[in-house]
Amino acid sequence: MARFKLYPSILSADFAHLDKQIRESEKCGADGIHIDVMDGQFVPAITFGSPIVEAVRRSTDLPIDIHMMTIAPENHFKELIEAGADSITIHYEACHDVKATLEELGKHSVQKSVAINPATPVESISNVMGMIDQILVMSVVPGAGGQSFIPESLTKIAILSDQIKAQGLSVSIQVDGGINSTTIADTVNSGADILVAGSAVFNDSFSICDGLSKLRDID
Repeated sequence: MARFKLYPSILSADFAHLDKQIRESEKCGADGIHIDVMDGQFVPAITFGSPIVEAVRRSTDLPIDIHMMTIAPENHFKELIEAGADSITIHYEACHDVKATLEELGKHSVQKSVAINPATPVESISNVMGMIDQILVMSVVPGAGGQSFIPESLTKIAILSDQIKAQGLSVSIQVDGGINSTTIADTVNSGADILVAGSAVFNDSFSICDGLSKLRDID
């Protein structure tokens, strides 16, 4: 099976022990840290901003991957990058002009990514594939943790993987939502490069090391 990366999502972390859990994630083999920025408008929830990004940056040298579930994401690019972000994902559905938003993001030294919701066809982002470093396929409806993986996401991942290879692009496929030891193998086999996992890593029932190890231990 192809090598894949695991990015724990701090949406499921224990914030009373965030520094400890970030450091343990790095020690136990995480490849990056995923931070969901929600504005209460594009999605109902309100979550993290630049102070949390700064705190995570102090705790780890791993890549910090920002998933912006916000309208007008360009208003926050500078502060998030200054806080320590290494990659920023914008949502196709949240932008009036995705290409223009990516051009604005391109003014900064950061990896560029576009996310698509479960109901959004892959064709929607065909005109920006050459502008991005990563595509984030949402395998749940964005806005809350603990949801079940949507099986139809596998077809979308496979189509994107074929398109990236056919066009000779260097674009990673990240998948976020419902990733656990049951769903990860099919997701990787479909073409995913980076898997975001929340409760499968940060969970009171087992250690972070055990969670990451179980996700790695697939056929």
